[in-house]
Amino acid sequence: IAMDLIRFLAMTSVPIAYVLGLLSYSQLLVVSVISGTASIAFTAASGAYLKYLVRSDHLLVANGRFEGTSWVATAAGPPLGGALIGLLGPVITVLADALSYLLSALGVLRIRGGDVAIPRDSATRLRGADLLNGWRFILHDRALRRLFLNSILVGGLIMATVPLLSVLLLGQYHFPAWQYGLAFGIPALGGFVGARLSARLVTRYGRHRVMIVSGWLRSLFPLGLAFIHPGIPGLLTVIIVEGLLITCMGIFNPIYATERLQRAPADHAAQVLSTWSVSSKLLQAALMVIWGILATLTSPLAAITMSGVLLFATPLLLPKRTHLSDPEPAAPAEDVRAA
Repeated sequence: IAMDLIRFLAMTSVPIAYVLGLLSYSQLLVVSVISGTASIAFTAASGAYLKYLVRSDHLLVANGRFEGTSWVATAAGPPLGGALIGLLGPVITVLADALSYLLSALGVLRIRGGDVAIPRDSATRLRGADLLNGWRFILHDRALRRLFLNSILVGGLIMATVPLLSVLLLGQYHFPAWQYGLAFGIPALGGFVGARLSARLVTRYGRHRVMIVSGWLRSLFPLGLAFIHPGIPGLLTVIIVEGLLITCMGIFNPIYATERLQRAPADHAAQVLSTWSVSSKLLQAALMVIWGILATLTSPLAAITMSGVLLFATPLLLPKRTHLSDPEPAAPAEDVRAA
């Protein structure tokens, strides 16, 4: 709740400063940093709280529902945001975004599952020490260590190409804005489908097998972006490749999120999730800079292709079956039907 309120206040300051004629680039940077930091803390707290609220054998279904909701928001958010900007202007749109955090805080406040606090000995440690403790716990667990390295590298290499795709499609190939929105909005629906299938596939084929297959596939499809061309064929190529990629991500993400929560003790869950999120975002930022330089020295398409080639190696980091020493908890049949 506190993190949602912080993001609400930070975002609300933008339209207020604009109306008063005081809005500056520096303020936008500060708001961005505050919102990003609060987002990391919210993600860590929500993951730890989910572990507290949901039984271990129900976590996969719960994570699948969260993953599906996230992809629906990803598909609907940009078109709705663009429509709001066109109808009401950017200031009202930012205010609406700020109000969404207030509504989120009110929604969390209505949860009837009680609360859980960090033990006193954990609460007295420095935040930097918490991140280090998260690193130690991740690196000590073989399965978590391999999942961690795989997830941050895959996420970093994929995110590194996002600005380059914008330059390529909008700048060099002159795609209209509506086609660009379609190219990344429609595939996000595949994430919803994959997330809804995740628990069913695990029940039928087993967690490790589904994790490995979907993990390999999500690393193979991005290379298809090397074959983008101008015009409708290029648009269809992006939609198909991104759709297949995001569908595999929708299947994989709930499984790895469940494995991560189940392997982290309750008093370490927030530390593990914070370390995971911070490391992921830092690597993404670094790789975006590196790939921007590569695109400048070569071309956006060549840099995108290089990312696709490197992604081929990332599935080698996925945990082996022997690393998952604990038995795989299957999702109960009634939960799978409900999902």
